[in-house]
Amino acid sequence: MARIQRALLSVSDKTGLAPFAQALVEAGVELISTGGTAKALREAGLPVKDISAHTGFPEMLDGRVKTLHPKIHGGLLYIRGNATHEAAVQAHGIAPIDLVVVNLYPFEQTVARAGVTLHEAIENIDIGGPSMLRSAAKNHESVTVVVDWEDYPEVAAQIKAGGETSPDLRRRLAAKVFARTASYDAAIACHLQKVFNQAGEDVHCFSLDVHARLAQPLRYGENPHQRAALYGAFKQYYQQLHGKELSYNNILDLTAAAHLILEFKADGPTLAILKHTNPCGVGQGGSLREAWDKALATDRQAPFGGIIAVNQPLDGPCAEAIAEIFSEVIVAPDFAPEALAILQKKKNLRLLKILKDPTLAQPRDLRSVGADSYLLQERDRQIVTAADLEVVTRRQPTAAELKAMLFGWRVVKHVKSNAIVYAGEDRTLGIGAGQMSRVDSSRIAVWKAGEARLPLQGSVVCSDAFFPFADGLIAAAEAGATAAIQPGRSLRDAEVIAAADERNMAMVFTGFRHFRH
Repeated sequence: MARIQRALLSVSDKTGLAPFAQALVEAGVELISTGGTAKALREAGLPVKDISAHTGFPEMLDGRVKTLHPKIHGGLLYIRGNATHEAAVQAHGIAPIDLVVVNLYPFEQTVARAGVTLHEAIENIDIGGPSMLRSAAKNHESVTVVVDWEDYPEVAAQIKAGGETSPDLRRRLAAKVFARTASYDAAIACHLQKVFNQAGEDVHCFSLDVHARLAQPLRYGENPHQRAALYGAFKQYYQQLHGKELSYNNILDLTAAAHLILEFKADGPTLAILKHTNPCGVGQGGSLREAWDKALATDRQAPFGGIIAVNQPLDGPCAEAIAEIFSEVIVAPDFAPEALAILQKKKNLRLLKILKDPTLAQPRDLRSVGADSYLLQERDRQIVTAADLEVVTRRQPTAAELKAMLFGWRVVKHVKSNAIVYAGEDRTLGIGAGQMSRVDSSRIAVWKAGEARLPLQGSVVCSDAFFPFADGLIAAAEAGATAAIQPGRSLRDAEVIAAADERNMAMVFTGFRHFRH
């Protein structure tokens, strides 16, 4: 392959774009670009040629037509060294394009948002991007194609070293392109089938086509005798700032912690402590230090060696408090300099910064069930507001009880079933997780609260699924709960409601459950 002379860059996600383009310019590569990408490159002080100047044809139809042009696809597709092809491109004034850098409109992220309209979804279907990617990938013997910014360093290094890329790299990148465009098209097809479903029946449209790059090898899996590795875009969402290499269990725990704390991303200072993916305690306060005190008070034993997550940049006072116990990982949107100075003294503590909201990524959960079989489901993104609750008892919940219900309901969603959470307005008081009986989970939660010397009088009990019998609710009332939030829809709802009325409890139904296995 000849030296790379010309690159076309058109990216929606501009992560790492400027330094990569700078490396290309330093290697003598001419940059061609479109709209927002060209603007970003110019703002970075880099020379760039607009796509319309290259094609001699203006962008039109609100940018829908800009790269669909023979001077683009001819420059990508012609076979170098083929006399007929060489003559054709010379006759029509088509210059070679040796490198294509494209990532696609964020269709998956767009349709994952609540309330997205059909118009928004349609406008985020990329046409020119996949076309350029496929043209370049087809002609990978002569053209280098990049669809993932994580590949920028390797591509830049090879171009800097010799002015070109290796055949092996071009082949790997081409295969990655076809995997990406296939999954992109599958996501579009799935969404439109649901939207255009005229019959009204529930459409289950999932696509299982996993092509993920190795992010990092792991020392071992859940146990030392199990081999393991991390794949995919993890490092686009999390940046490790300090500490030992992450383990398999660390990654399971910290991602569970991040998803829980992001339930509270619009709230005031909130802190969660987790162990084995289950919350040990969650607290809110006027500061993160106050939130820490409330979360830790729920269970002072389990947090040893646990995971801590906060919804705001971690400050010095909270870091000082956290540093008093041994923790495995702290996850935060950012860390204040004084917090880093305190925590980086602990060489075994991992500090993870959340770069992007992982709850807005591809909304699918994938699990292996052995026998070369997999389960794929939509992630549990259901939320509830006060307006969604159905009061089913004679007594209405007080304002304080309602606030505690909504707080506890967000926590119980992240507790393994059977799950029971006793909560106040801004803190958990007792958590029972993963028991075969809902009553047993409640007993454990009550026992935990007793061990922590946290009174449950006036608390709210939150259950991830309905109470199948009145005994669970009665046990909660005897523990001191004055209100309950649960899905409802049990065959014995009437008995449970009657038990609540007899004890002057307020109870609301959400209409949906939060099983977590």
